[in-house]
Amino acid sequence: MIMRLMNDRTRKPIADVVEVADTREARRRGLLGREGLEENAALMLVPCSAVHTAFMRFPIDLVFLDGDGCAVHTKSRVQPWRVSLALRARAVIELPAGRLDACRVEIGDRLYLAPPAR
Repeated sequence: MIMRLMNDRTRKPIADVVEVADTREARRRGLLGREGLEENAALMLVPCSAVHTAFMRFPIDLVFLDGDGCAVHTKSRVQPWRVSLALRARAVIELPAGRLDACRVEIGDRLYLAPPAR
């Protein structure tokens, strides 16, 4: 099912097409082998508190969420061959580089999945 990623504070979408990686295999595969992410796409890794960008071909933005869906850490424009983590995180959202700034995501924002707009 296609879901949207919404910001409760701004009431605006961050991504219109969200893929959820909630199995060990899907989390391990992540964005590896892809050429990039569409501007309105995201990958949500659950459960997850750390990611690497080894072997990736493009930079990404990251949002680390706690168990309530609140942003506890963000990283913009993470280049390939880096590691990022947030010990309090229960999920990580990977977005196209620059999306965090464009959507004004801030620490403490509550993000949630919603059905697609009609």
